[in-house]
This record gives sequence, C-alpha cells and structure tokens, in this order.
Amino acid sequence: MGYTKLSKKHLIRHHLHKIKTSEYFRVLILRTIGNFLILSSLFMIGKTFYLPVREEIRYFVEQKLQKKYVVMKDKKEIKVTRPKGLLAKTVNFKQTEILVPVDPNFSIVIPKIAANAKILANVDPTDEKIYLPALQKGVAHAQGTAFPGEGGHIFLFAHSTDYFWNVGIYNAVFYLLGKLEKGDEINIFYKGQRYLYKVIDKKIVDPKQVEYLTRKSNKEFLTLQTCWPPGTTLKRLLIFAVRGAE
Repeated sequence: MGYTKLSKKHLIRHHLHKIKTSEYFRVLILRTIGNFLILSSLFMIGKTFYLPVREEIRYFVEQKLQKKYVVMKDKKEIKVTRPKGLLAKTVNFKQTEILVPVDPNFSIVIPKIAANAKILANVDPTDEKIYLPALQKGVAHAQGTAFPGEGGHIFLFAHSTDYFWNVGIYNAVFYLLGKLEKGDEINIFYKGQRYLYKVIDKKIVDPKQVEYLTRKSNKEFLTLQTCWPPGTTLKRLLIFAVRGAE
C-alpha cells in the first residue's frame, strides 16, 4: 500500500515536472519569436530611415556652421573661405566646398542640398525592371521627355521604389529635395555644358497622378520627383523649375 502511494506521488511529480518543462519551452519559444520580430522591425526601420536621417543631420549641422556649396564653373572664380567660429576651426571644417559634376556629359548638381549625381538618360518610368536598377546608380531621366537645351519639359526622378523597405538601397541624392524653395538653383550638366534652372514651385501628389510626367511646356521646364516623406513610398514630391540666366 505504501509503495502504491509513493508511486502515485512520483507519477504526480513527474507529470508536474513535464508540465513545467513544457510551459517553460512554450514561453521560451514565444519570447524568442517576439524578440526576433522586435529586432527585425528595428532592423527594417533602421534600414529604411538611416539615409534620410543621416542626410537631415548633415544638413542641420552644415546650416548651423553656415557651410556653402559652390558649383564649379571656372576654378579661377572660386574663392575658398576660411572657417568661421571655434567649432568649425576645431574640426577643420570647410566653410565653402566646390561641387564638381560627377559626369559632365549628364549630371545634376544642387548646391543648397549638396546633391551631385550622374543622370541616366532615357529610362522607362513605367518599367520597374528598367528604372529600379538605374536608380541604384543615380538619377533617372524619363524616357520621352526633353534634354537640356531643347526647350521642352525635362523630367528627372530618384529613389522611387516598389516597397518602402527597399528605399534604403537607392542613392540618397534627392532625400533633401523638400528643402528647396522658390529661387533656389538647380544645375544640369549635359554634353559638357552647364544649364541653370531656378525653382518656381513644389507640390506633393499621389503616386497615381502621372499627368505631371507628360505635361507640355512652351519654355524649358524642369521637374524633379522623389518619394515623400523620405524613406516611404506614400506620396511623391515634385519640384518645378525653369531655365534661368547664367
């Protein structure tokens, strides 16, 4: 009789131990899955917004230090100024920096936001297999739109993508495009010649509003497009500019 009672107690303890072990592993698995999802989410957020945040910080610091970017037209015209302020001198900060076009044959230089990138010509904006690889290399010139000097509508776009988590793999040249205001200059170098455009307006539109791509103009008109807000694919930011005096 005593042996039976001991056996029952042993079975009960063994059963309870199995329940506790099973519960422990269940909690462990759930915690592991939860931690994995949290870390994955943080990784995706970091991957998506790293470049926009980095560019915003750079822009903020340079504004505080009053840094200026100058487009190289003639090296003799460029006067390099000395750093102003203790912080700028301490970090050997360049008060004025010369932007040399990365490709004189076709590139864009925007001094206000220190944008300087190659432009890839005749990129089909309706075919992801064509424009997505192009946007990893530079800014895309929409196929069917004009070239500088032709007097028509020029359409350029950058880091537009299929999903928001892929934005980070594209170049960051247009992340600060929203900083441009009326009167700011945009320089396009084409076949060795510099073309100057002045911003006249900007607008945030729905991705489905493609009529801006095919708009007509009786004067040389430039449209720049990027995703908005930076790091997302929710909207499109459009910058409008017209060719101005050199």
